[in-house]
Amino acid sequence: MAAPSPSAGQRSGRSRRSFAPIILVGLLGAVAAGGAVWWFDTPRAAHAAISPAAYAPAVSVAAATPRDVPVYLAGLGTVQASNTTAIHTQVDGTLQSVNFVEGQEVHKGDVLAQIDPRTDQAALDEAKAKKAQDEAQLVSAQKDLERIQDLLKVKPAVETPQDLDHQIALVGQLKATIESDQAAIESAQTELDYTTITAPTDGRVGIRQVDPGNVVQTTDTTPIIVLTQTKPAAVVFSLPEKNLGDILKAMQADPLEVVAFGQDDRTQLAKGKLLLVDNEVDQTTGTIKLKALFPNEDETLWPGQFVNARLLLRSQSGLTIPSAAVQRGPDGLYAWVVGSDGRVSMRALKTGPVDGDTTIVTAGLAERDRVVVDGQSKLQANAPVTVATTGQFAGQPGY
Repeated sequence: MAAPSPSAGQRSGRSRRSFAPIILVGLLGAVAAGGAVWWFDTPRAAHAAISPAAYAPAVSVAAATPRDVPVYLAGLGTVQASNTTAIHTQVDGTLQSVNFVEGQEVHKGDVLAQIDPRTDQAALDEAKAKKAQDEAQLVSAQKDLERIQDLLKVKPAVETPQDLDHQIALVGQLKATIESDQAAIESAQTELDYTTITAPTDGRVGIRQVDPGNVVQTTDTTPIIVLTQTKPAAVVFSLPEKNLGDILKAMQADPLEVVAFGQDDRTQLAKGKLLLVDNEVDQTTGTIKLKALFPNEDETLWPGQFVNARLLLRSQSGLTIPSAAVQRGPDGLYAWVVGSDGRVSMRALKTGPVDGDTTIVTAGLAERDRVVVDGQSKLQANAPVTVATTGQFAGQPGY
């Protein structure tokens, strides 16, 4: 039996599928031919203009320029209060009241606490009464002495020289007793004054250690409060022993400036002056201790706080570049330098002191050489680059 012949629709679909590859091949050939015509007809300068520059990496640059750079010696330091006073009672008694708020700033002479004064007030009153009694006896003894002296002139037989001597001694004894009474009054007054506890210096109080109503004694080891004077504040820090000679020499000219930075070593907290260098070297660590004093009017320095202290030793002139431009390789330090033709090359460097983001270059660069400060990872020697932005010194002379 013969197979059925295909219908007209089936023959039409089969014909379209058979011509599709032929059409695709024809289109690709036309595109290739057109590209070839464009390539050979386009001037060679146009190809050269778009091919290398289109792939030049973008970099940030800064120019090397001479300037004065401060030379710092840096060390870790601790903030200390200029005065720290543990406030204890100087008399035994009941803590009647505290007249401060924890953390409050107080001034010298401000009342901090009150001890029950009644016992000491009674002792003072008793001493004053005793003095008044002895003063009355002295008045009587002095009058008796005057009478004896008069009688010896008129009636020598009534009073004897021995009676006169006895009365003179009694008057002197009473005078001495009155002086002792006055001392007892002053002692009692001092004890009474001690019941009112006042601030010995300006400063800031901390956390209260004893609450009102408790009995406090002079033998207590726990203070009622600790008062710290933070204006001014001191910073004690250490530096290597090798810097001792330079520091002592610099101190002979002018007071040296010390700058305190936060733990991130970038946030400046305060400026002060070097107060002293400790009188001996710590032989276990090979370091010297230094103490600087800061006005600390805004209290940015807090007792016990760790800071990074920088001692300004001198200023040094030299050719400077951003520290970000300095790279380290197997052969030492180097920087990428952008030439006048827009291509980069590696340049070996010798560097000097570093001030934050600025480095002094002692050899390897000339003034106004452009160094790459960002984008070094994409560079190759003698490769072209595109200068996208300038570095951190933009706006300064020479940039």
